[in-house]
Amino acid sequence: MSAVVAPLAPAAPHTAVVLLGTGVVGRALLTLLATPAANTLRLVGAANSRRQHVLAEGLRPVEVADALAKARDGRDNGPLLAALDATGAERKVVIDATACTKEATRHAEWLERGYHVVTANKALAGGHLQGWRALQAASASGAVYGDAATVGAGLPVLSTLRRLRRCGDSLLTLEGVFSGSLSWLFNQYDGSRPFSALLADARRLGFTEPDPRSDLSGEDVARKLLIIARHAGFALGSDEVEVESLVPEALRGLDTAAFLDRLKELDEPLARRHAEAKANGKVLRYLARLNQRGRARVGLVEVGLDHPASRLSGTDNQFALTTTRYHSTPLVIQGPGAGPEITAQALLGDVLGL
Repeated sequence: MSAVVAPLAPAAPHTAVVLLGTGVVGRALLTLLATPAANTLRLVGAANSRRQHVLAEGLRPVEVADALAKARDGRDNGPLLAALDATGAERKVVIDATACTKEATRHAEWLERGYHVVTANKALAGGHLQGWRALQAASASGAVYGDAATVGAGLPVLSTLRRLRRCGDSLLTLEGVFSGSLSWLFNQYDGSRPFSALLADARRLGFTEPDPRSDLSGEDVARKLLIIARHAGFALGSDEVEVESLVPEALRGLDTAAFLDRLKELDEPLARRHAEAKANGKVLRYLARLNQRGRARVGLVEVGLDHPASRLSGTDNQFALTTTRYHSTPLVIQGPGAGPEITAQALLGDVLGL
């Protein structure tokens, strides 16, 4: 009588990951996780805002959407983290592709528990200063905080700044266009079409957040400015950034659907600003600025046609860093700053770089 041989358990992966968020960025990341570039990773859990699916033996990325649609379990991060532990993986990674403040508040806790965190979520690092300090303290335990996707959709802004500081250089001033959605909008906006029509296009293309007020309020740009400034050694609080919102007061308290129904109320104020800039021989750009004294502002600015930001195209971001060594001419980092595919690539790059 032959013995029954139990199937061998799958070997422990080098890197096991769970994905929080299956919106446009999360779906783009799932596509990348199905490519050969990610063949060293094992996806063991995925979650949206309401449901999750967990399998320590590994999920096929192409089946995640269907699995979540059929899932009966509500949201609970406990089983997701337990699945990471069950793999015995050398590196256990939580990927946060949400914009959820509640999830972001857990980043420091996960780092302290030994999980690497890779994120596009700016709510903690670009929020209150105490949250930033908690992240720095938690990262000292050895777990890595992969934040390339939080600024510039993966453009090498933070990595460049970290390298400069390791070499003893210091940031003096910073200026640029930090929002791919606002860049696209004002690169397109020439008065021939209402601003609201362009905004609807940008939302359909996935350049804005689901609620475009996250972009138009300037808060997203302010968070990015805070993240860069804090990486540079400026201990700025979130209340120390002057922020100009493009959302009229009457539209700020509405739910998303009601706001989208009233987009045309954005048109008249911006048409007036555009006409004033045109009369001055200038164009409108939504700029972030930080000076040497730590004064920070984000808002709509008239710039001349010789200004670098006037020559941007598409969703380009631009970061002009003046440092003690890049003093006479700033160091400029420029490239596409919005879009799910490049943001997902930044997330994957941080995971593979662990």
